[in-house]
This record gives sequence, structure tokens and C-alpha cells, in this order.
Amino acid sequence: MKKLDVLAIAAHPDDIELSCAATVAKLVREGKKVGILDLTDGELGTRGTRSIRFKEADEASKILGVTERIRLRLPDGNIEVNQTNIKKVIHVIRLFQPASLLFPHWLERHPDHEHAHKLCREAWFYSGLEKIQTKHRGKKQEPFRPKKYFHYMQKYEFQPSFIIDVSNCYEVKKQSLLAFQSQFYNPKSKERETILSSKIFLESIFARDQHFGSLINVQYGEPFYSIEPLGFDSLFDITK
Repeated sequence: MKKLDVLAIAAHPDDIELSCAATVAKLVREGKKVGILDLTDGELGTRGTRSIRFKEADEASKILGVTERIRLRLPDGNIEVNQTNIKKVIHVIRLFQPASLLFPHWLERHPDHEHAHKLCREAWFYSGLEKIQTKHRGKKQEPFRPKKYFHYMQKYEFQPSFIIDVSNCYEVKKQSLLAFQSQFYNPKSKERETILSSKIFLESIFARDQHFGSLINVQYGEPFYSIEPLGFDSLFDITK
């Protein structure tokens, strides 16, 4: 199994596409290997079905160019932070050995997103402990802890630690979101209306990314939070 440079972890299919898809696309364009881990199948979503969302996520993955998309298949609406689930995430981290993780911020509107944060945070730490043992195909996995993790923005906003200029990859983000036809605005749909399916929802996502882009004098930006200070070799490494 090839190592990943970045593993982006989400509670539901389409979470990564809504929050940091342009960053993922930019990393891929730079030659980095990026994977997505969906903790649940999003089966409790008002619109669509599990099988439909599988197909949509696969299509979005092709558009973004990700190396792997893994489904952990935890129950939607019940992402428990327990030893079994922590070990499931540890298994994925040790299998792909990403240098960095992207996962939700700790304060969010959707409880699944907050639980996903805590699950990922614990798995990140415990994945580096040798005495916590996991296996892959019957073989013991080596301990491995990614060097860094960063939180992406979903519903609730935070003061970002840094903003990625994603202007040159933003159309890829838009196309990846359009892959989720069951979830977003579709005047032909007969399913119940949701916040996501309203006509203005995606436009609000695009507008927010424009706002964060304006803070660094570019067209589009995606914000991230780092719990730890970020170090630079020189002032000239900070370009915006």
C-alpha cells in the first residue's frame, strides 16, 4: 500500500468537498498523494440513499484526483469515541502513514462533526504508541503518528491559523460538489428540502471562500486552524 502525503477525514461523504476540496485538488496538482476517509456512509441524510452517495463520492474522488477513498462505515448519527472505533482509525493511519491529517474543528453545528474531531484527535495520538496493537491482513502494524494535523472549516467559523490560496483549483472544487446531485439544489427533486438543497447554499460556500481569499488578496481561499504554532525558516516563506 502506497503512503499518503495527506489524509483528509470526514464524518460524511461530501464534507471534504464542502470544506477543503480545493486544497485537496491543489495538493494533487502539486504531485502529492491525498486520500479521503469517510467515517460514515451518510445514510441518515434526508436526501439520497447509501448507494447513491457511494456513487457520488466515487465520482467526486475522480474529479479531485485523490489516491484513495476509504469508507469506515461507522453508523451515521452515532460516531462513538470508543476503543473499537479509535483502533479502526488507527489502522487506516498506520496503513497509509500520511505526513498530515485534515479533520473537523472541535466546535461544530453537527454533533457527528464534533465526535469526528475527538475520534480523529485520539486516533492521531494513540497511533504512535507501540503498545496499542493493530493488524493488517494478519500482520502487526508498526506504530506511526502523522507529524501534523489541521482543522478545516464547516458550518461554524473560526479565526484561521492560515488560509490556502486555492484560486487556481477552485473550479475543481465546484465540479466535485456537483457530483453530489442528491444533496444539493435540484429543482427536479421530489425529496424533502434541506439546508444543503436550498438554492443559496452552495453560493454561500463559494462566497465564504471568496471572503477568506480576500483576506490574503486572492480570489478564493480555504481556512484552516492549527492547535500548535507553525514554524517557518524565513519571513519570506510567508508569501501572502
